[in-house]
Order: sequence, then C-alpha cells, then structure tokens
Amino acid sequence: MQPKERRETGEQDLFRSRLDQIIDLQHALVRLARVIDWRFLEEKFGAVYTDKPGHPPLPTRLMAGLAILKHMQDLSDEALCEHWIENPYYQYFCGEEFFQHRLVFDRSSLTRWRQRMGEEKLVALLQESLAVASRTEAIKPADLARVIVDTTVQPKAVMFPTDAKLVNRARERLVRQAQELGVELRQSYRRVGKFALIKHQRYAHAKQFKRANRSLRKLKTYLGRVIRDIRRKTAGNEGLMETFVRPLYLAERVLAQDRHQRGRKIYSLHAPEVECIGKGKAHKPYEFGVKVSVATPLRHSRGGQFVAHVAALPGNPYDGHTLATVIACHAGDHRQHARSRHRRCRIPRPQRVTRIPVQSLHRRPEAPHHPADQT
Repeated sequence: MQPKERRETGEQDLFRSRLDQIIDLQHALVRLARVIDWRFLEEKFGAVYTDKPGHPPLPTRLMAGLAILKHMQDLSDEALCEHWIENPYYQYFCGEEFFQHRLVFDRSSLTRWRQRMGEEKLVALLQESLAVASRTEAIKPADLARVIVDTTVQPKAVMFPTDAKLVNRARERLVRQAQELGVELRQSYRRVGKFALIKHQRYAHAKQFKRANRSLRKLKTYLGRVIRDIRRKTAGNEGLMETFVRPLYLAERVLAQDRHQRGRKIYSLHAPEVECIGKGKAHKPYEFGVKVSVATPLRHSRGGQFVAHVAALPGNPYDGHTLATVIACHAGDHRQHARSRHRRCRIPRPQRVTRIPVQSLHRRPEAPHHPADQT
C-alpha cells in the first residue's frame, strides 16, 4: 500500500494553535523545509511500495525529515525521538501542522524504513541536498568542477573483539535462543563460562598467557559442546534446524577462526559484516567498520565544505583501486582520462584530483575558511 502523504491543508482547530502561528518562520529549519522539494523525495521513495492491501506506511516527509535531522544533528534513533517530541521546529520540518504530544512513529520504524529503502534510494537525499544548495546559492556548479577523492573508515559501534569475548558471546546467544524456542540443553555453562572469561581477562592483564590460553580453551570447549548439543536436539525438526542455521554457522566460524588467520573473520556476532581496517593512524591502528570513498570539492564553497560523493566499499579494497568505482558513471573519454592519470599516481591516499560529474551532495558542518585549507 502506498503511504498517505502529507499536504498543507491550512485547517484550524478551536483548541489548538497551528505550528506556523507559534514558531519563528525565519528559523533555519523552517526555511529549509520550504526549500526542499518533498514531492521529489516522495516520488523516489514511493517506488519501493506496492498497491497491495495492508497497513499504510508512514508518510515519506515524516521519515525523510527524520533521516535528515538525524544526520544534521548527529543523533541516535533514541535521542532523535526524544528531541522530536520536545522540539516544535522538528515537528514542523517533518510536516506536522499541530504540536504532537506523543510520538506518531516508533523508534524501530526508523531502522525498518532505512532497510526498506536501501542505499540506492537514500541517494535521493543527497541529490536533493545538492539541489537545495544550488537554489540557496550555497554552492556554485563551478565549485564542483574539480574534486579530491579519498577513502576513510565508517566505524561500527561494536565492542573491541577478543577471542574470549566472541566465544563466550556466541555461547550465550545460542543458549538464549535455545531457551526461547524450548530446546532443552544438557548444560548451559552459564556460571562456569562467566568465571572462565573473568580468569582469561585477569591472566591476560597479568601477562600470564599460558594460563590465559588455558581459560580460552575452556571457553571453546563449552561452545563446542553447546553447538553439538543443539544439533542433536534439533535433528529431524526442519523448523528448528532452519532457525538455527545462521546462529550455528556464526558460532562455528568463531570457534574455528584463529588470531593469526588471514582473510575474513567474525569481529561481531550481531554485525558479521564488520571488517578490520588499518589506515596507519597512530592513535587508532585498527578500526572496525566498512571502508568508504569520499569526494570533496577542491574549492571552498560559500556555504562551507561539502561532500560531493560517498560510496561504501565493502571487502576492504586497496585504496589505489577505489577510484574506478567512484568514476564508473563517467563518459568514455572522461573515464579513460581519469584512469590514465590514476595509473601515473603511485600514492593511494590522497588520490589524484580528477573531474567527475557530481550526482549527489551531503553537507558537512560549516568550517571557517583559511588559506592553509587549500594546501
């Protein structure tokens, strides 16, 4: 079912005042809400919905406005919900005509909306940001003629992984899921597993690595026993076997992987796609997340520093091989010219300045202009 989009009705309420009558119409969010082409976003995001019967989804302006506010203010989903219910400007930006005293959406709706849209549809937010910047003269097309392409790491909010923590967490997740599904295990190892993890951490802190490895072997033994017990208890039950396929697969990978193993490893059970990336930073030798390619204009714009293009690069590719992904939309001559210049450049970071057709834009906080920024 298609979402019921919000439109300015101008209706009045005897017991409530309209938001546009009690807020400052010159506020930055009010002015931004009037400049954004919400119908363009509704057209882009509405393509993922069907006309089948069901509960209608939330309005596009509400969800797109929440996504914009989340990244503008750098808020978590929980903090965004708290600010939205308190701030009338946030509500007006999302299309409300009257002040709402309760949330008109659920916190989990933000996550499901992002997953449903995907990376391709969310690019429409960046495209509209470019259009808004052009209409407000915050940036000129000439400023985007030359950009600098570089790579960085988008970190994931995961606990720093150690073998002992991952093994113990895998056992805890399997035991919890087995209890929820009514699978009776021979032993959960909850108490002894907790003590073994504490001993491992204390021995490692005291640099008594032989004793620490002994505790780690105990943790692996407990995990292996739970895995084999679950396989025995779910044999012959197709429903339970299908439910435990992914948890058992992740647990077996954690059990089999080694500290010095090359290739893909599991660093987080709730986010197995996380990669360990080393960028040579002195204060942070290793980061856990995904590599992203960022293109920024060479010239400083009137409205501040902008990001002209962002693309996720899963698989931790070599920095020197990421330029072709960014300029994949080039015309033939532009692509050949950029590749020839890239072959002559042996320094992967920062990459050579190249001309690319900018398709999307994301604005960063305004930074003061300084001559040293051009070096």
